[in-house]
Amino acid sequence: MFLETFRSEGLAHLSYLFGDGGEAAVVDPSRDIDRYLRAARAEDCRITHVFETHRNEDYLVGSREIARRTGATIHHGRGLDWKYGETAGDGDTFRVGPVEVRVLATPGHTDESLSFAIADTATGKDPIAVFTGDSLFIGSVGRTDFYPDRAREVAGLLFDSIHETLLPLGDGVILLPAHGAGSVCGGGMAPRDFSTLGYERRNNPMLQLDRDAFIRAKTTERHEQPPYFRRMEVRNLAGDAPPLDALTEPAPMTADRFAEAMEDGLVALDVRSPEAVAGAFVPGSVAIPLDMLATYAGWFVPDDPPLGLIAEKDDRGAVPEARLILARMGFERVAGYLAGGLDGWETSGRRYGRIPAVHVDELARRLEAKDPPVLLDVRTRDEVDEQALRDALHVPLRELIERLDEIPRDRPVVAFCGTGRRSLIAASLLKREGYEEVADALGSLSACVAAGCPLLAKEP
Repeated sequence: MFLETFRSEGLAHLSYLFGDGGEAAVVDPSRDIDRYLRAARAEDCRITHVFETHRNEDYLVGSREIARRTGATIHHGRGLDWKYGETAGDGDTFRVGPVEVRVLATPGHTDESLSFAIADTATGKDPIAVFTGDSLFIGSVGRTDFYPDRAREVAGLLFDSIHETLLPLGDGVILLPAHGAGSVCGGGMAPRDFSTLGYERRNNPMLQLDRDAFIRAKTTERHEQPPYFRRMEVRNLAGDAPPLDALTEPAPMTADRFAEAMEDGLVALDVRSPEAVAGAFVPGSVAIPLDMLATYAGWFVPDDPPLGLIAEKDDRGAVPEARLILARMGFERVAGYLAGGLDGWETSGRRYGRIPAVHVDELARRLEAKDPPVLLDVRTRDEVDEQALRDALHVPLRELIERLDEIPRDRPVVAFCGTGRRSLIAASLLKREGYEEVADALGSLSACVAAGCPLLAKEP
């Protein structure tokens, strides 16, 4: 028997392929399905089943395309108006070669959530691993805020699913969740992809709470829902994601063509580093570093507009990687990329903008001046609760566009976050919205702590 984990970086999504005896199954596949097909071929297996733990919110699934390519059957939970596949319920069993798959109803994160326990019948009948979807994570548990009018009920359902269905499988059972650290589908996850139910039972902070305390904790959590979540839910119910190879390849665009396309509605995404953007950027573009694209594109890119990418001239892999990240999230119209990167833009004679980098020492001096800039802290509320700044205007990055009226336009603005990367996104958004003097505090809180700068608020 084999088991392989696949990671979708940025989304922190984990999917799996397992099998034996010439057959294999995929759990929670993303739409870039060729990686599962290659892995199955390497094991001389045919994919016979696709198991979905729930209707995912943060990425498009590839289940239907796997079924088309392999003839596999698709199985997901009851209670939704699925347009494809077959529903399965608690206690149902499937065979993948000698591997027995037992369906476990584990509602809480969503009503239709399922877990799948697997046993290698060639060696025994006991489960050896369980795919828990977004019910139980490593170091945490799934979010339960998708049903706000039933907050206490669904939190209680998740507690019962974990304690009455999952943990009784046995301490030695391997835990295989659908997300890892950094996912928006939960908080506080451990930065590793392996654990057991017994380890979580003894060490997971959420599993140390009794039912009432668990419900109180879940109903007071603060989670955010990117606007694209609802679109993903609708599309994953329909299973309508076209194959990746059916999407148009991004074309190189001259600076003149790129500029014309922007005037016609193209959204320009600059995926370069904050240090590069500090030197020069295309006016009107939104800067989101490549490794943050999966986290923030869903907040600041409207529903599937034409997109244009700006990458380093010599980074040949950035454009296809960005395209894949965006496609996983349902942004399918990547029209092209700026040929030659910023070099191509600069040599065309077109104007370029700048987002100056400000060292925390310089920022501290400027804030003591007669006409100080606005110190715009775009960290989350939880981060600010842990360590506040003196005299800062706090607007979480994900609320920035809705709260622009709180940010003065007649004073310079210095954006600040944990390291200077989210603040770059904020600065580029402000520039796009017409703010003239905007800078980015590179290093931000990390540099401030390391350098001992006086920006930190005193502990109460």
